[in-house]
Amino acid sequence: MLIKRKIIEIDEDKCDGCGECVPSCAEGAIQIVAGKARLAAEKYCDGLGACLGECPNDALHIVEREAEDFDEKAVEKHLAATPPPRLTEAPVMACGCPSSQIQNFANSACHGATAKPGASGPTPSALSHWPVQIKLVPPTAPFLKGADLLVAADCTPFAYCDFHRDFLSGKVLMVGCPKFDDAEAYINKFTDVFKMAGVKSVTVVTMEVPCCQGLPVIVKRGMAAAQADIPMAHVVVSTRGEIIRRE
Repeated sequence: MLIKRKIIEIDEDKCDGCGECVPSCAEGAIQIVAGKARLAAEKYCDGLGACLGECPNDALHIVEREAEDFDEKAVEKHLAATPPPRLTEAPVMACGCPSSQIQNFANSACHGATAKPGASGPTPSALSHWPVQIKLVPPTAPFLKGADLLVAADCTPFAYCDFHRDFLSGKVLMVGCPKFDDAEAYINKFTDVFKMAGVKSVTVVTMEVPCCQGLPVIVKRGMAAAQADIPMAHVVVSTRGEIIRRE
């Protein structure tokens, strides 16, 4: 039954899929679908707006319009049947931690800069954006659009001393560990990225250790699932910080 009442409205242009609104909705009315927050069903939303203060992009608002009436019994069934959130979406930080808040440093004076020969002082960072963890980067992140993507095993920047200069400069970074993280979730994430972002090229940097070699396989499987044909390079770094192979 449709009635005129208050209900949440989500501005998809502002939503970056960070997921911070999800835990604040006790009724489970909001879900992350294809990198965007969406109403699972109108009848699950009570219209009280508990989720409003959690959105860092002001994408959530309460409006008054015709909608399905709030159904408390339907909410109970929905919550009982709803599985835990997929790891492919950015994990929700209940503490309000900004670890998944989208930031773009492309206009920074240091972005893409390299140290001049003979110059003293620290080498400028080539990092152009935040977040960088594979699990935290939403497929709809604006910095992914048309990017040259660098997918790095998370030990590589520590082993290879010129990581920023030789690998990161001019690229968008996604970093993770294929041994300790969920490989299937990574495949799903890269599938969504390759479907949505129009990535131009991919460089995968791994360590020489065997467990690291799953990362290029994960990326290739995501590319295949997305039916995307994107040039890909693979660089292997030794535990002593030397490049031992390029593919």
